[in-house]
Amino acid sequence: MQYLQRNPLAMPRGGAFRSVRSTISTIFDWQYALEERKLMALYEKGTRLQWRAEDLDWSVDVDIERMARENATDDFMNDVMKAPRRLSMDEAVTFRLHSVAFMLSQFLHGEQGALVASARIVQSVPWEEAKFYAANQVADEARHVEVYHRYLTEKLAVNYPVHPDLQVLLDQIVEDSRWDITYLGMQILVEGLALAAFGTMRITMPNEPLLMDITERIMADEARHVAFGVLSLAKLYQGGSSAERREREEFVIEAIQLLHGRLLMDPVFERLGWDLSVWRPWNEQNAFQKGFRQMMFTKIVPNLKRLGLLSPQVRECLAGLDLLRFEDGKDSVEEPGVAPPEELIALMNDYLGTGEPTNADGSLRIVP
Repeated sequence: MQYLQRNPLAMPRGGAFRSVRSTISTIFDWQYALEERKLMALYEKGTRLQWRAEDLDWSVDVDIERMARENATDDFMNDVMKAPRRLSMDEAVTFRLHSVAFMLSQFLHGEQGALVASARIVQSVPWEEAKFYAANQVADEARHVEVYHRYLTEKLAVNYPVHPDLQVLLDQIVEDSRWDITYLGMQILVEGLALAAFGTMRITMPNEPLLMDITERIMADEARHVAFGVLSLAKLYQGGSSAERREREEFVIEAIQLLHGRLLMDPVFERLGWDLSVWRPWNEQNAFQKGFRQMMFTKIVPNLKRLGLLSPQVRECLAGLDLLRFEDGKDSVEEPGVAPPEELIALMNDYLGTGEPTNADGSLRIVP
């Protein structure tokens, strides 16, 4: 696909490339048993629902700054978000542009991580039907990288390098030699958070048709990817030694902390020259942004419960971030939809008056 990269991607401090040394076992499955029918159904569904980047209407004029001004972003930042100081319209619009660019940039970098991880799953997973699905996912992830890269470099004037916390987690996922850690880290945690994060675009950017089209298509793909991870690991984690389980639980705790840190917008404040000692506490404690961060984990927590990984230590970690409330929600196999916390719905409805940012029941519905 040919497109004009008006704004090449910003490079991280380490440079344009990053080499991560890893060792994995390559497994051939000579049985071809194809006994996991739910996995095969996901694979077959994925092959039917393939789409191309060229299917999108790239002629759409994207002007985030104009939309921000039309939507009275200064009032939103000052009256709803309770900014630490009163922002002018220009400051609020600039922050809005950088916030969108930061989120989309992390989507792009996470998708490249998923591309690498799903290729590793093809190589290392012992079940043929899982290899089939992971191969299909490789194509999905390549397409996701393609569309986010084009959007960022052709349509937006700003982009960001990979967040340090996300980079650490991606490194850990691809360095580990155990194939189930690749599954757990990418399919359950990174992809689970991404699925919910994409849903925030349906609330915050409803008037940008190109981004809405990208979001709907990618969310449908990601819902299948997360379900793939849950189905693949559910039986595996029913057995295993207590030592092996503790190692997975420790990995989950660290990954959750890194994912939570990746949602904080320190790089945005630093680029704008805003005092981090003032704006980071606001970012951490602001009710609106806390609601969005909590929404990111609405599928991760019940998925971990289905896998039997909500140990006392994991529960303590989740409780400390006010995320344990989601443990009784439906997991990704039962329901791919992502529902925002009630507090977030109330804030949005108060701001919009009678308008509803989501479905009538306050849910974000995803149809894979």
